[in-house]
Amino acid sequence: MKYLINFIQTKEVHKSLIYEQLKCTKEEALLLQHICMRYVKGMEEIPVLEMLQEKFSINEYDYLTKLELVKNLLNLGWIIQMSFGQIKAHDTSKLELLTTSVTPSISLLRLLEEGSLEIYLPEVNPYTDHLEYLQDQFDMVSLLHNIATFKQGYADNSLSIGRLKNKLSLLTSRIDERVKITQTPIDVEEFFKEKELDEKEKRIFLALLKEEYSGGEGLFRDMNTLIELISFDEYEKIKNRALLEDGSRLLSEEIIDYEEILNMFGGVSRSFYLEDDVLQRIIHPKKKKKVAKLKLGELVEEQDLFEYLKPNTTLDDVVLHPKTRETLENVVKQVDKGVFKKLKEWGIKDKRKGIDARIIFYGAAGTGKTMTAVSLAKTLKRPILSFDCSKILSMYVGESEKNVRKIFDDFKELSKKAKVDPILLLNEADQFLSARSEGAGSSADKMHNQMQNIFLEQIEKFEGILIATTNLLGNIDKAFSRRFNYKIEFKKPGKKQRLRLWQFMLPENADYEEGFAIETLAKHELTGGQINLIIKNTAYKVAVRDESVFGNKDFLEEIEKELGSSFDGAKSMGFKV
Repeated sequence: MKYLINFIQTKEVHKSLIYEQLKCTKEEALLLQHICMRYVKGMEEIPVLEMLQEKFSINEYDYLTKLELVKNLLNLGWIIQMSFGQIKAHDTSKLELLTTSVTPSISLLRLLEEGSLEIYLPEVNPYTDHLEYLQDQFDMVSLLHNIATFKQGYADNSLSIGRLKNKLSLLTSRIDERVKITQTPIDVEEFFKEKELDEKEKRIFLALLKEEYSGGEGLFRDMNTLIELISFDEYEKIKNRALLEDGSRLLSEEIIDYEEILNMFGGVSRSFYLEDDVLQRIIHPKKKKKVAKLKLGELVEEQDLFEYLKPNTTLDDVVLHPKTRETLENVVKQVDKGVFKKLKEWGIKDKRKGIDARIIFYGAAGTGKTMTAVSLAKTLKRPILSFDCSKILSMYVGESEKNVRKIFDDFKELSKKAKVDPILLLNEADQFLSARSEGAGSSADKMHNQMQNIFLEQIEKFEGILIATTNLLGNIDKAFSRRFNYKIEFKKPGKKQRLRLWQFMLPENADYEEGFAIETLAKHELTGGQINLIIKNTAYKVAVRDESVFGNKDFLEEIEKELGSSFDGAKSMGFKV
């Protein structure tokens, strides 16, 4: 108790052993000294009015000017304000302090007993198992909760927000350091990477996981409590509600869900929880191989119907006509909570989550239809499965009608096994979408019509996002046209768009001759696919030179070859033997 005795007995309080750690003025320290003297004599609660009159009574009302000292000590966390034995909120006005009492805080008592408030954390070692990691993360959640409750003024301790934040910073840094040196993968961290969760989404997840492990009373299931954990001001609270609204990533990717509960005031509140599959994966990591869902990519490799496309670009990376971009952005906005709410109120959507869209991309080859579909998937953080419709007849001669249904059945089965919601891309869907033959016709016509009828039926029942690409829209059957929400034309790029495509696709790290002019290249009417091919062919030619410098002439030669080799008419080119 040497620090306590030293503090009480020192006549010049600024020379006491703990003064520097108090971070307060001499006058404030004198008040603390007075409080501690009374405390060790058995007075747990010291009346503020009595204390100020005793210490500062030179003139009749001088003590009132010293209320600021008490307020500062409260804010520093060295004392707690009491009234009738209860801790009061810190937002009390200065004059209200006169009728209350104060007592030393836990922080002050600890400082007086140990001589320091420095936080000493154990040596940084790798995590030995996921439970050790979770214990640190749950401590982090508790600290966040303490900070939130302290700010609201009804905390049951008096640690200042500053000290709590300091401890939080030290703990989170320590967790990061331990994760870095841990060789064995930690299941929760792997899950975070897989789902690309940001820091706020991670904290919501960990709070709900703590609730599962603790078997508590549901404190961290409440929406407002979860929002408090990740918000440091009122503006953030409003903004962060979107993380727990319908259409948010945590809900749309089925990481968490909620129950609506009628409260005692007649209102409806939400109680959140982790989805069972997610919970089992985290709580029973050793059983992961038995219970974990199969990855979509692995499932696709085991069959020969679909191709699993891996997106490298988002819609922001694609050069699109403004109208096309606007339409696609409207599709993306279906996940917006405000948009979803309106659609649900109007009776347009009856499901709580997900995007429903059947889209036709039509236009000349090379205009970016497939690339845009894949980029849309990346933007929505969805996988995408592609089926080449031109193969349907050659693959299943005599059984085409049966196997049109198989496309959709297998797609649903893959989605169910992988527990994901991929986009279905039907490339070159012309023969499915073209006008049906009228009259009896040949057996081939009958088979084709039957195949299209089944295709029409499957589109009608399809849930999710389906994109069909075709070169021509004019000969599409009206029955199909009515069943697609969006029909988006991909025109050959204009000069301004071609210029952007050249700028986007040209190698960044290459050398170009003096006076190199992209504008000259952009004059030629080429699609994005053609520009990409020309750049590759030119690169192969330039790379073999001793001085690998690109010039306009190199590209113009390849442009001439590409335009001359068009299979639309004029002239063809090939190898001579």
